Amino acid sequence: MIREQIEAYFTDKEKLLVEAVSRLVAIDSVEGEGAPGAPFGPGPAAALEEALTIAKEWGLDAENHEGYVGTADLNGGEDALHILGHLDVVAPGEGWTVTQPYAPKLVDGLLYGRGTDDDKGPVVASLLAMKAVKDLEIPLKRNCKVIMGTNEESGSGDIAWYFARHPYAPATFSPDSGFPVINTEKGSLRPVFTKSWPVQEALPRVKWVHGGIRLNILPGDASAGVEGLTMYDIQPVARNITARTGVKFTFAHEDGLTVIKAKGEASHAAWPEGGNNAITGLIALLCALPLAEGGCRDALNSLNALIPHGDCKGRSLGIAQEEPVAGALTVAFSLLEVTETGLEGRFDSRVPLCATEDNCLTVAKAAFEGKGFTFDSVQGAPHHVPADSPFIQTLLKRYEEYTGLKGECLSTGGGTYVHDIPGGVAFGCTLPGFDTHLHGPDERVRVSDLMLSAKLFAHIIIDMCG
Repeated sequence: MIREQIEAYFTDKEKLLVEAVSRLVAIDSVEGEGAPGAPFGPGPAAALEEALTIAKEWGLDAENHEGYVGTADLNGGEDALHILGHLDVVAPGEGWTVTQPYAPKLVDGLLYGRGTDDDKGPVVASLLAMKAVKDLEIPLKRNCKVIMGTNEESGSGDIAWYFARHPYAPATFSPDSGFPVINTEKGSLRPVFTKSWPVQEALPRVKWVHGGIRLNILPGDASAGVEGLTMYDIQPVARNITARTGVKFTFAHEDGLTVIKAKGEASHAAWPEGGNNAITGLIALLCALPLAEGGCRDALNSLNALIPHGDCKGRSLGIAQEEPVAGALTVAFSLLEVTETGLEGRFDSRVPLCATEDNCLTVAKAAFEGKGFTFDSVQGAPHHVPADSPFIQTLLKRYEEYTGLKGECLSTGGGTYVHDIPGGVAFGCTLPGFDTHLHGPDERVRVSDLMLSAKLFAHIIIDMCG
């Protein structure tokens, strides 16, 4: 009976959903400089206000919590279910072909634009689910709250701020991954490593290197300025590196330097094997050039040995490991800045349940320090909720009913809002087998997946709050 009501309600709601998602995607909500009422910059603050406006238009009680998060409530009862989504996005990057990042476009049932999948589309699906339950006038004893954050992509300080002031709900899910249920999230190792050296005069030399835009993005672009070698000197070496790595190189002459631009393929740092790292490809090229002896050359050679191109599992660092629940450890070399006198770099490693400080952090630290780097890091714990949890069993039951697919628990290298929330899991909004181009160009979502998610979420709200 309930499912029939839900299915009937959603027969004409696709346009409403697409328009609401498009309103949010049109806002550049990359983190910026904080200010009162906008702790993570004007973009996330603007997206939050627009989301709250949509919630109010749909008859939901909505509140802005000092710009950190917004909440939308179904009723005034005690919270039984929290749905956590976020409105901030990663930087757009380059390589968009279907549309521009903040110009949402619907093509053959796919909605393109930054945030369509991560996570503005799922936020709208969650709000629409609450609207459905409200409009259907299904009596509920307890409340469902959609919590909309503004800092998920760069630290989740927003959710930490909120839950320092408000209690957890008995059940929580975040529609910020995929279906079925993600009940295991890997831990993390995200060090900062540095090395310095005196300015060298001998040529050829590397003057500077720049790579990466964000810690959690495997970089698709990197560049370097080389003095004392022409593009004609470098091109034959570059062709060999491209043949080996797939990273492509272009050249320009600027201010007496040969500027090398490396082009790989960006991906989420949690799945580095899905991209092609421009930083490690560029380092491989620089290490193959006839550079003069000096601190920079030595440091680049060390990095090439510690995290060589294509080593996404930490084998060269000595930290490769895996177990059946969370899978294998991953490593993404995501940020590098080199000057004439030193470098600073970062990698993003997602570690399985079997990883300890002794077999991971300590080993990686020793490897870097053994080559003269400083290495500063802590190791974050993984998150795991037993699959036999009654809440998880409810999610799996409804998932199977609405999709006809097998419901099961999965693990992810990605981190979501629920990572530090007791009993929290990730749930939705992408069906298995579809590539959303997460954190890359031409990010997209299947509108049918969002519609299905909204129906599914509506039924789960009724289950948990009835």
